[in-house]
Amino acid sequence: MSGHEFESYFPESGSVDLADRSTSIDETTYAELRELASRYPQPRSALLPMLHLVQSVDGRISPKGIEACAEVLGITTAQVSGVATFYTMYKRRPAGTHHVGVCTTALCAVMGGDVLLDTCTKHLGIGVDETTPDGSISLERIECNAACDFAPVMMVNWEFMDDMTPEKAIALLDDLKAGQEVRSTRGARITSWREAERVLAGFPDGLADEGPSAGEQSLLGLRVAQEKGWSAPSGPGQASLKAASSNATDAPNEPAAQAQQAAAGVEETPEAKVPPKQRRKATKPGEGAAK
Repeated sequence: MSGHEFESYFPESGSVDLADRSTSIDETTYAELRELASRYPQPRSALLPMLHLVQSVDGRISPKGIEACAEVLGITTAQVSGVATFYTMYKRRPAGTHHVGVCTTALCAVMGGDVLLDTCTKHLGIGVDETTPDGSISLERIECNAACDFAPVMMVNWEFMDDMTPEKAIALLDDLKAGQEVRSTRGARITSWREAERVLAGFPDGLADEGPSAGEQSLLGLRVAQEKGWSAPSGPGQASLKAASSNATDAPNEPAAQAQQAAAGVEETPEAKVPPKQRRKATKPGEGAAK
């Protein structure tokens, strides 16, 4: 030791537990990893969904999962690890059956997000980024989930739980631990974190159309507008562009840009009226130049 080594104050940052070699990855997993890679023009673009698939199988980003992704994509394990340790949705330690997130950003904080998080830590007996001893629930403080009109919000396996209170949070946690059916306020019934990870990997579970997709707060403005007969004003040129699109379809030999100009009543420039071949001739060096 020279005394000049870098000392990390974030010992868990960027680390995957390489000592834990346990895995459930098999030939079926490899086949699905290859299927994901085949969906993209550049196979490496499939790395993010592939890592979600690894989590659905091993419950974390496992050493074997990293190696499998690298093998299928033809890249190094260091390159896979660099991605896996950059995003917080990829877990480096075994996660619980359910992933519970509490938003404490901006409006959720104002509406009681921190109180919700404190309630969850005390009721579960764990801290943030920890899992209950029985492996049923992992807890995370999460950033804005774009649901400010339903603040404060929690998420279970990335499904929304809206307008939460400490009492609702406790009831939710108890139901999850007891294995009771839980439904998202704006989505499907809750399955498990691993099953949700498989969906994020790109393998639908058939539950996408379960439950409401929008809440009362989101629809309120639409309902008021419908009751009062309001509608958004047409932007300049909207009707002309719509007509231009129709004309462009009817006239396949005419460039779409010219069709749009004609529909909008825009006169072509003299140069635009020149056929393309003649236009190219006129712009050869030394031709068409001012004398």
